[in-house]
Amino acid sequence: MEMTYTIDKNVNEKAKKNMLYWAMASMVVFFGGFCSYYLVMHGNGNWLVFNLPALFFVSTAVIVASSLTMWWAQKSIAANNYGGAKTGTLLTLLLGIVFCVVQIAAWKELFGQGIVFAGRQSNVAGAIMYVITSMHFLHIIGGLSALTVTSVKALRHKYSSENYLGLSLCAIFWHFLGALWVILFLFLYLNR
Repeated sequence: MEMTYTIDKNVNEKAKKNMLYWAMASMVVFFGGFCSYYLVMHGNGNWLVFNLPALFFVSTAVIVASSLTMWWAQKSIAANNYGGAKTGTLLTLLLGIVFCVVQIAAWKELFGQGIVFAGRQSNVAGAIMYVITSMHFLHIIGGLSALTVTSVKALRHKYSSENYLGLSLCAIFWHFLGALWVILFLFLYLNR
């Protein structure tokens, strides 16, 4: 006798969202650990005070703008506005790429100032700042991967007001990454 199991759509959606929330919670702990280490080392002395590159302000504006375009994509698909969903996801993807390019330019600017990750000229202040920002950068790359898949599905009309879980999960993660960057940037800016 063959048994078949059916999973309620709402249970499946809830499980996927819960998995995403647990992943985001682990990221909060991960970055919290780095920020705690940063504060401990800051208090130990031998701390190099330096200005963050102005490009970090630019990347912050870009990531906030990308969150707005993702919100637009969410609202659009909920109203079966396929054009808005396509445009919103593609703009978010483009802004995410711009964020990465600006971050790399900011690191180059820091390096040009003599703020290096390792070696004789390095200081723990710069090293930890590079670790925090590069770890966020790697999470953004993961977000861009999800955005690429979501954008392709939006272009192919795979989402509708009845079925947009993938877009919704991607949006939740992208908003999280944006909020995380804003918090990390403020943390680094206020604790130089």
